[in-house]
Amino acid sequence: MLYLHGLGHFHPENVIDNRFLAELDIGTSDDWILERVGIRERRTSLELSYIRETKNRDPRAAAEASRYTNAQTGAAAARQALAQAGIAPADVGLVISGSSAPDHVTPSEAATVAAELGVEAPCFDVNAACATFGVQLAYLDRMKPEALPPFILIVNPENLTRCVDYSDRNTAVLFGDGSAAAVVSATEPAPLHLRFVDCASHPASWQKAVIPRTGYFQQDGSAVQGFAIRKMTEAIQRFHGLRSDRSDLPAASRPPIGPGEEGMGRMTNGMTGGETASGPPPTTAASAEEGAPVLDGGNGRRLLFIGHQANLGALNTVCQRSVIPDECHWRNVVMYGNTGCSGAPAVLSQRRSDLRPRDRLIMALVGAGLTWATLLWQVGEP
Repeated sequence: MLYLHGLGHFHPENVIDNRFLAELDIGTSDDWILERVGIRERRTSLELSYIRETKNRDPRAAAEASRYTNAQTGAAAARQALAQAGIAPADVGLVISGSSAPDHVTPSEAATVAAELGVEAPCFDVNAACATFGVQLAYLDRMKPEALPPFILIVNPENLTRCVDYSDRNTAVLFGDGSAAAVVSATEPAPLHLRFVDCASHPASWQKAVIPRTGYFQQDGSAVQGFAIRKMTEAIQRFHGLRSDRSDLPAASRPPIGPGEEGMGRMTNGMTGGETASGPPPTTAASAEEGAPVLDGGNGRRLLFIGHQANLGALNTVCQRSVIPDECHWRNVVMYGNTGCSGAPAVLSQRRSDLRPRDRLIMALVGAGLTWATLLWQVGEP
């Protein structure tokens, strides 16, 4: 079991709103964007004048146009997490970082973040694109607790706008920059703990979403979105027993269900043409199939959901299929966009004060690879 002692998040000051994107004259408008992805604003480490004047035509120039490095934004989130955990940099015994677009191939980004913080500890990276946070925790969860240091710092610095072609409206509307961090322990108890974590991959589909070195983000959008919706929905369905307050959990050792050839053929059918990101959120069981169980932890406990912050349309579809009421669906994608692997942990960081004793929270992450991770958090005793 892993205990979560501290969380932190950081988003740059510069705001890319829908009006800014419409003024780039790339065929967008506020209505067009809201209908398709439901995002109103994103943050960027880039200077807005650079985006306006160049549309990032040469992504190699983006680093010079950035206010921050990944190490700096990761360290900003980490300082929050350390302060919340009540520990100093000297107390950190291991640093694990992960990013969809690291600043350096070598050394590890964990080392650059640790240097910003003044941490002297082993450092390495675990990268699984937007599923990185879950894969990092799955890795630690499989280690012997006595082999780990008391406190471990996990960092997810994402400055994805450097990899965006701002002449392409399909990707320009999606991404924002953000970083998240967490302090965890396998031996020092804390009220918020990880009851279950699992991850899996479908490597044959790695080309569905890629960022080439010094290149732009590219994806098979409909295929990736359909896959993400299905995997997030499956993640919630694994815990249907919790709705009646049963204590049993799915076995992490059970072989994960991969998409297979049939599943890959269905990946493009994640959303029908009539579904829009701007539609109303689900609030009652009437929005799902007849007889589907309402998301409820039982006996007064809440069962909450945080998904991969890809876009509001994907998240709304998952919630509609799983009958998740809006008050139990925590997200920040509307005001921050898709911030890669930092999105879900940043949501948890922003909403941590809203957690109540005995709450359970399902986190479903999906990223390039194609890789996905499922986590179940709980506040207090089981």
